[in-house]
Amino acid sequence: MAWLNHFIHEILFGLFPYFALTVMVLGSIIRFDREQYTWRSGSSQMLRNKSFRLASNLFHFGILFLMLGHFVGLLTPPKIYHAFGLSTADKQILAMSAGGAAGIVCFVGLTMLLHRRLYDPRIRATSSFSDILILLLIYAQLILGLFSIVVSAFHMDGTQMVLLAEWAQRIVSFRSDAADQLLHVNWVYKLHVFLGLIIILVFPFTRLIHIISAPIWYLGRSYQIVRTRR
Repeated sequence: MAWLNHFIHEILFGLFPYFALTVMVLGSIIRFDREQYTWRSGSSQMLRNKSFRLASNLFHFGILFLMLGHFVGLLTPPKIYHAFGLSTADKQILAMSAGGAAGIVCFVGLTMLLHRRLYDPRIRATSSFSDILILLLIYAQLILGLFSIVVSAFHMDGTQMVLLAEWAQRIVSFRSDAADQLLHVNWVYKLHVFLGLIIILVFPFTRLIHIISAPIWYLGRSYQIVRTRR
């Protein structure tokens, strides 16, 4: 059974990342080319404005900070932050404290948005399956991320963080044995990584697509017919 577990591990963390990234890139291009009018965030503020601004601001501030932190933290080679006098253990403490604070802010905002989406009759009636699905996926991912901070407190040397970063760097640089870097990390990190890949996979088919929007694209978009002339 050991060979089977290793094979599944290789599929999930060695091959699946490239599949998810390919679907994200190609899916985004195809959606922009064929369904430009679905390329939007689909705000529900007009339906119910109460507490929306606070919830939205908390969520967006937290999620953007977390995304930037993950990007920098995972893709920065150790020799770079060591050059600035930051040890591996210090980097983990920084990630835990800054990520924890941003995660809590994001959690509060997303909880408010999710409650609003599920329990406000007007908003629920206008919500698609993908609207609710992506919020639930991000919510689960956020909870896992916060729980991983607790797990990290039991190994403050930063070794598992280094393995996660090495996995990410090997994936983006197309180096071999990327999946092997995650063989001995805690299951919480593995699940966090896998759920992150699922979010990347469904990215082009949800409202998350607006993250890579730029207003300049609207200048070249054809007019939308709202009502035909008689």
